Amino acid sequence: MKALVYHGPGKKSWDEVTKPILQAPTDAIVKIVKTTICGTDLHILKGDVPEVTEGRILGHEGIGIIEEAGNSVSAFKKGDRVLISCISSCGKCEYCKKGMYSHCMNGGWILGHLIDGTQAEYVRIPFADNSLYHITAGSSDDAMVMLSDILPTGFECGVLNGQVKPGDTVAIVGSGPIGLAVLLTAQFYTPARIIMIDVDDNRLEAAKKFGATNIINSQKNDAVKAVFALTENKGVDVAVEAVGVPATFELCQSIIAPGGHIANVGVHGKSVELHLEKLWSQNITITTRLVDTVTTPMLLRTVNSGKLEPEKLITHHFKLNNILEAYETFGNAAKEKSLKVILSNE
Repeated sequence: MKALVYHGPGKKSWDEVTKPILQAPTDAIVKIVKTTICGTDLHILKGDVPEVTEGRILGHEGIGIIEEAGNSVSAFKKGDRVLISCISSCGKCEYCKKGMYSHCMNGGWILGHLIDGTQAEYVRIPFADNSLYHITAGSSDDAMVMLSDILPTGFECGVLNGQVKPGDTVAIVGSGPIGLAVLLTAQFYTPARIIMIDVDDNRLEAAKKFGATNIINSQKNDAVKAVFALTENKGVDVAVEAVGVPATFELCQSIIAPGGHIANVGVHGKSVELHLEKLWSQNITITTRLVDTVTTPMLLRTVNSGKLEPEKLITHHFKLNNILEAYETFGNAAKEKSLKVILSNE
């Protein structure tokens, strides 16, 4: 089969590799129908995630069809159309029993990280009963791919950790796919104002279409001054960091109001400065989280009901064997006006 293989920082190629086989009775082999590229994949290619070793097949999102199921898999059978969760959960360990699937002692975020991932024609899914979801007939395939990672990530790490409430003023720093997923799901809680901050006018305009009340280009404007002008000099109740660089975390610290929540979503490959000399007395809560995907069933029902349309985040479609071109498009978002890309193996 063919797959996108990581060969060290800055190096990747579309290679012929060995098709995966069942390694445990709880495994399933899934033929990929559609997959996508995540900002985390770009962080891996920058060398920000050193646990990813050379030769690893990247990708942790997608939908597909069960090709083969292990003897202990009871919820799925050959031919089932499934949503692949970015988090693999054994369902039995101490962390899984706490709902912290991301810290599963036998799984967690392993696809495209510690084991081969979904940017391939076939993928092995450990703990299939707990790591796959049935796709109902008539569901949008593109929408389902958005449920693998970015929708639960934005919701859990940004909205739930940020404790967004009705009437809040929320700032989302970063208007890429994850930031936009935060924007879409924050509206479940009817905040009074959602301010999107980015350096890309195209992404900011997209944010406005998806429900942002205000947009700020931090390259053209003093974002801190602009936020305080919008909030009667108080700052925001919730600041969501959705980029993963020191400057954006710094910005969140600068715009948070007393009693506010800073929710980090971004993948950080470098140290950031924590300004406790200013924040120690401000009753600020700072949260971090790797998505647990505990909200995936609820989000799946919400998408299937038509009340949430994450497929609107998709701007480009490619055939899976054109994945190198897709990476160029996704990695040059400002130039290509890209948000999420879909790679099809059908």
